[in-house]
Amino acid sequence: MAAARGRPSLTEHRRLQTQLEIAETAAALFADRGYDTTTVEDIASAAGISLRTFYRYCPAKEDALTPLFASSVGQLVDVLTEHPVEEPLSAAIEASFGTAMAERRLEDAARARRLVRILGTVPVLKMRWLAAGREMQERLAPALASRAEAPVDSLEVRLLTTAVLDAFTVTMEHWAWQDEPEELVDLIRRALAFLRLDELRAKPEPSVDK
Repeated sequence: MAAARGRPSLTEHRRLQTQLEIAETAAALFADRGYDTTTVEDIASAAGISLRTFYRYCPAKEDALTPLFASSVGQLVDVLTEHPVEEPLSAAIEASFGTAMAERRLEDAARARRLVRILGTVPVLKMRWLAAGREMQERLAPALASRAEAPVDSLEVRLLTTAVLDAFTVTMEHWAWQDEPEELVDLIRRALAFLRLDELRAKPEPSVDK
């Protein structure tokens, strides 16, 4: 029944959870040791799985982080869905940083910043990050469509979705490369205010009969 309503089955949930655990393990190792010096064997050992299990869930080392990207957007989608559409978009987005998962991942800010720097400088990881961005747009667009009061496939919603994701990406890269950065949530707040996303409404104005 759960799967029929669009929710993952128990088997699918376990598969996604295993993928996420591998991704978080890989992220920690990449941040601590560097990408090139971390092997698939290292990731499997740290995750407590066999090499065969690793390759069952990840085609290659560079694919290990993809579930991490997807879960971050999934978390944002969940928060947007839970918050009323009348609430300013920036407030709902900011609330996504207060979830238990977000706080856990950002608890070690230095490690998180190292990982973001690696994502931006290792070509194969950057390619995966950019490729995941397109898939993330497909997941985020429906959550923004109701707030924009426009069809999910409209130009306006597509632009709004891109703006939100780009705001995240650029802000995190800025945060990662500063010697003494501000708190990430404060930078996100600045970025959203600069883009004036709360003022965006894609609902077309009624046509005027002539």
